[in-house]
Amino acid sequence: MLKLKAKERIILGIDPGTVVLGYGVVIEIGKKVQLQTLGVVKLGHLDDHGLKLQRIFKKVLALIDEYKPDCVALESPFYGKNVQVMLKLGRAQGVAMAAALSRDIPIFEYSPRKIKQSVTGNGNASKEQVAAMLQTLLNFKETPEFLDATDGLAVAVCHSFQQNSTTGNKSYSGWEAFVKDNEDRIR
Repeated sequence: MLKLKAKERIILGIDPGTVVLGYGVVIEIGKKVQLQTLGVVKLGHLDDHGLKLQRIFKKVLALIDEYKPDCVALESPFYGKNVQVMLKLGRAQGVAMAAALSRDIPIFEYSPRKIKQSVTGNGNASKEQVAAMLQTLLNFKETPEFLDATDGLAVAVCHSFQQNSTTGNKSYSGWEAFVKDNEDRIR
Protein backbone atom coordinates (compact mmCIF):
# COMPACT_ATOMS: atom_id res chain seq x y z
CA MET A 1 0.00 0.00 0.00
CA LEU A 2 1.35 3.41 -0.96
CA LYS A 3 1.63 5.97 1.77
CA LEU A 4 0.63 9.43 0.63
CA LYS A 5 3.22 12.12 1.21
CA ALA A 6 2.15 14.77 3.71
CA LYS A 7 1.04 17.96 2.04
CA GLU A 8 3.86 20.50 1.94
CA ARG A 9 3.51 24.25 1.77
CA ILE A 10 6.10 27.02 1.95
CA ILE A 11 5.03 30.32 3.49
CA LEU A 12 6.95 33.60 3.26
CA GLY A 13 6.03 36.01 6.04
CA ILE A 14 6.87 39.70 5.77
CA ASP A 15 6.86 42.50 8.32
CA PRO A 16 7.06 45.52 5.99
CA GLY A 17 9.15 48.47 7.05
CA THR A 18 10.94 51.39 5.47
CA VAL A 19 13.95 51.25 7.80
CA VAL A 20 14.07 47.47 8.41
CA LEU A 21 11.91 44.87 6.67
CA GLY A 22 11.68 41.53 8.46
CA TYR A 23 11.00 38.19 6.80
CA GLY A 24 10.68 34.55 7.71
CA VAL A 25 10.14 31.40 5.67
CA VAL A 26 8.54 28.26 7.06
CA ILE A 27 7.73 24.93 5.51
CA GLU A 28 4.56 23.26 6.58
CA ILE A 29 4.47 19.48 6.32
CA GLY A 30 1.05 18.25 7.31
CA LYS A 31 0.38 20.08 10.58
CA LYS A 32 4.05 20.56 11.50
CA VAL A 33 5.80 23.86 10.86
CA GLN A 34 9.58 24.05 10.39
CA LEU A 35 11.84 27.08 10.11
CA GLN A 36 13.56 27.56 6.76
CA THR A 37 15.12 30.98 7.28
CA LEU A 38 14.58 34.42 8.75
CA GLY A 39 16.29 37.74 8.31
CA VAL A 40 16.05 41.44 7.65
CA VAL A 41 16.54 43.88 4.81
CA LYS A 42 18.15 47.06 6.10
CA LEU A 43 16.94 50.18 4.35
CA GLY A 44 17.97 52.95 6.76
CA HIS A 45 21.05 53.87 4.74
CA LEU A 46 18.89 54.85 1.75
CA ASP A 47 17.66 58.44 1.85
CA ASP A 48 15.33 58.30 -1.14
CA HIS A 49 11.95 56.66 -0.46
CA GLY A 50 11.69 55.50 -4.07
CA LEU A 51 15.00 53.65 -3.75
CA LYS A 52 13.75 51.98 -0.56
CA LEU A 53 10.63 50.77 -2.39
CA GLN A 54 12.73 49.49 -5.28
CA ARG A 55 14.99 47.59 -2.84
CA ILE A 56 11.95 46.06 -1.10
CA PHE A 57 10.52 44.93 -4.45
CA LYS A 58 13.80 43.39 -5.61
CA LYS A 59 14.53 41.69 -2.27
CA VAL A 60 11.04 40.19 -2.02
CA LEU A 61 11.39 38.88 -5.58
CA ALA A 62 14.79 37.39 -4.70
CA LEU A 63 13.28 35.65 -1.63
CA ILE A 64 10.41 34.32 -3.77
CA ASP A 65 12.81 33.05 -6.43
CA GLU A 66 15.04 31.38 -3.81
CA TYR A 67 12.44 29.76 -1.52
CA LYS A 68 9.52 29.31 -3.98
CA PRO A 69 6.74 30.04 -1.46
CA ASP A 70 3.19 28.88 -2.11
CA CYS A 71 1.87 32.07 -0.51
CA VAL A 72 3.03 35.32 1.07
CA ALA A 73 1.60 36.57 4.36
CA LEU A 74 2.09 40.20 5.37
CA GLU A 75 1.52 42.24 8.48
CA SER A 76 -1.01 44.92 7.67
CA PRO A 77 -0.24 48.49 8.68
CA PHE A 78 -1.70 49.40 12.04
CA TYR A 79 -3.36 52.69 12.89
CA GLY A 80 -0.83 55.38 13.71
CA LYS A 81 -0.94 59.03 14.57
CA ASN A 82 1.69 60.05 12.02
CA VAL A 83 0.05 60.06 8.60
CA GLN A 84 3.37 60.26 6.73
CA VAL A 85 4.73 57.17 8.51
CA MET A 86 1.51 55.27 7.75
CA LEU A 87 1.68 56.29 4.09
CA LYS A 88 5.29 55.08 3.80
CA LEU A 89 4.49 51.78 5.55
CA GLY A 90 1.49 51.27 3.27
CA ARG A 91 3.69 51.82 0.24
CA ALA A 92 6.27 49.33 1.55
CA GLN A 93 3.52 46.75 2.07
CA GLY A 94 2.06 47.46 -1.36
CA VAL A 95 5.42 46.99 -3.07
CA ALA A 96 5.95 43.66 -1.25
CA MET A 97 2.44 42.61 -2.34
CA ALA A 98 3.17 43.63 -5.93
CA ALA A 99 6.34 41.52 -5.95
CA ALA A 100 4.38 38.44 -4.85
CA LEU A 101 1.52 39.13 -7.24
CA SER A 102 3.98 39.60 -10.13
CA ARG A 103 4.90 35.93 -9.59
CA ASP A 104 1.21 34.91 -9.26
CA ILE A 105 1.63 34.06 -5.58
CA PRO A 106 -1.44 34.62 -3.37
CA ILE A 107 -1.11 37.15 -0.57
CA PHE A 108 -2.72 37.26 2.88
CA GLU A 109 -2.79 40.07 5.45
CA TYR A 110 -2.94 39.89 9.23
CA SER A 111 -3.16 42.63 11.82
CA PRO A 112 -0.34 42.91 14.37
CA ARG A 113 -2.79 41.93 17.12
CA LYS A 114 -3.94 38.81 15.22
CA ILE A 115 -0.34 37.74 14.66
CA LYS A 116 0.61 38.14 18.33
CA GLN A 117 -2.60 36.37 19.44
CA SER A 118 -1.95 33.48 17.06
CA VAL A 119 1.68 32.96 18.09
CA THR A 120 1.58 33.72 21.83
CA GLY A 121 -2.07 33.61 22.82
CA ASN A 122 -1.85 37.28 23.79
CA GLY A 123 -2.73 40.02 21.29
CA ASN A 124 -0.76 42.53 23.36
CA ALA A 125 2.46 40.47 23.55
CA SER A 126 5.78 42.29 23.20
CA LYS A 127 8.17 41.66 20.31
CA GLU A 128 10.43 39.83 22.79
CA GLN A 129 7.59 37.53 23.87
CA VAL A 130 6.77 36.74 20.24
CA ALA A 131 10.45 35.96 19.52
CA ALA A 132 10.73 33.70 22.59
CA MET A 133 7.59 31.75 21.65
CA LEU A 134 8.83 31.29 18.08
CA GLN A 135 12.15 29.95 19.40
CA THR A 136 10.19 27.39 21.41
CA LEU A 137 7.70 26.48 18.66
CA LEU A 138 10.30 26.19 15.89
CA ASN A 139 13.16 24.92 18.03
CA PHE A 140 15.87 27.46 17.21
CA LYS A 141 18.30 29.09 19.60
CA GLU A 142 19.77 32.01 17.67
CA THR A 143 18.53 35.43 18.70
CA PRO A 144 18.15 37.51 15.55
CA GLU A 145 19.98 40.83 15.42
CA PHE A 146 16.67 42.60 14.85
CA LEU A 147 13.28 41.60 16.23
CA ASP A 148 11.88 42.55 12.82
CA ALA A 149 13.14 39.14 11.61
CA THR A 150 11.07 37.27 14.20
CA ASP A 151 8.14 39.59 13.42
CA GLY A 152 8.32 38.48 9.78
CA LEU A 153 8.58 34.86 10.90
CA ALA A 154 5.56 35.35 13.18
CA VAL A 155 3.46 36.42 10.18
CA ALA A 156 4.31 33.16 8.39
CA VAL A 157 3.55 31.07 11.50
CA CYS A 158 0.29 32.96 12.04
CA HIS A 159 -0.78 32.15 8.49
CA SER A 160 0.10 28.49 8.98
CA PHE A 161 -1.89 28.34 12.20
CA GLN A 162 -4.92 29.99 10.54
CA GLN A 163 -4.86 27.51 7.69
CA ASN A 164 -4.24 24.55 10.00
CA SER A 165 -6.76 25.56 12.61
CA THR A 166 -8.43 22.39 13.76
CA THR A 167 -9.60 23.85 17.03
CA GLY A 168 -12.68 25.56 15.58
CA ASN A 169 -14.54 27.27 18.39
CA LYS A 170 -12.99 25.10 21.07
CA SER A 171 -11.72 27.02 24.06
CA TYR A 172 -8.95 26.02 26.43
CA SER A 173 -8.45 26.67 30.11
CA GLY A 174 -4.83 27.62 29.49
CA TRP A 175 -1.72 27.11 27.42
CA GLU A 176 -1.02 23.67 28.94
CA ALA A 177 -4.44 22.39 27.88
CA PHE A 178 -3.91 23.70 24.34
CA VAL A 179 -0.44 22.11 24.08
CA LYS A 180 -1.74 18.78 25.40
CA ASP A 181 -4.49 18.78 22.79
CA ASN A 182 -2.12 19.86 19.97
CA GLU A 183 1.12 17.94 20.66
CA ASP A 184 1.48 17.15 16.97
CA ARG A 185 1.99 20.88 16.26
CA ILE A 186 4.95 21.24 18.67
CA ARG A 187 8.49 20.15 17.78
